[in-house]
Amino acid sequence: MEPLTGISATPSPAVTPPAATGSGALSSDFETFLKMLTTQMRNQDPLDPVDSADFAVQLATFSSVEQQVLTNDLLTGLGAQMAALGMGQLAGWIGLEAEVEAPVRLAGAPVSLSVTVAQGADAAELIVTNEQGVIVQRQPIAPQSGPVLWEGRDSLGLPLPEGTYRVTAHSLAKDETIARHEAHLHARIDEAQLDGGAVRLVLENGQRVSAGEVLGLRPPAL
Repeated sequence: MEPLTGISATPSPAVTPPAATGSGALSSDFETFLKMLTTQMRNQDPLDPVDSADFAVQLATFSSVEQQVLTNDLLTGLGAQMAALGMGQLAGWIGLEAEVEAPVRLAGAPVSLSVTVAQGADAAELIVTNEQGVIVQRQPIAPQSGPVLWEGRDSLGLPLPEGTYRVTAHSLAKDETIARHEAHLHARIDEAQLDGGAVRLVLENGQRVSAGEVLGLRPPAL
């Protein structure tokens, strides 16, 4: 994986886009192509010469490919600049509490969640599944929307292994599931990182999420 460039409370130096690596090789190949073309013209059979239009087509085709690769290099550089700009803008998010819709990383400490329970429900529970899709916990909760503290324990009360889990709130009416809603994670943003051209936010539990997964921001609870 490419090295991470991060920013936290202190600003980091500007990120310089990677230099184009294909232009030098293309220039060399283009010169080689011209030499081959000249040699072909010098050594062609005078009784059966190659049509000049064919030479023009060869030259135009190679030139078109060269320009396409140079354009791709330019777009790559612009993409790196835009990613660095986006990371700079997200620096203002550091220290705020984010509401995130994503699988939850459990790192040995209780996790603050918010859940949605459907109207008309007379009971509700959290259903927790691991990365293999196996249900590892069922936790009864109040049949109302709001904050929930998930302690990350199994049915025997033992701590679940550290890892990433999917937490869903199931709304029940007369013991029948009437709705399912993904639980939202609430955690402080500690850092913004540039990872392979994409900006990632690092939460206080060590989880990395994209800016697009953030649903809301608020000052951290005192």
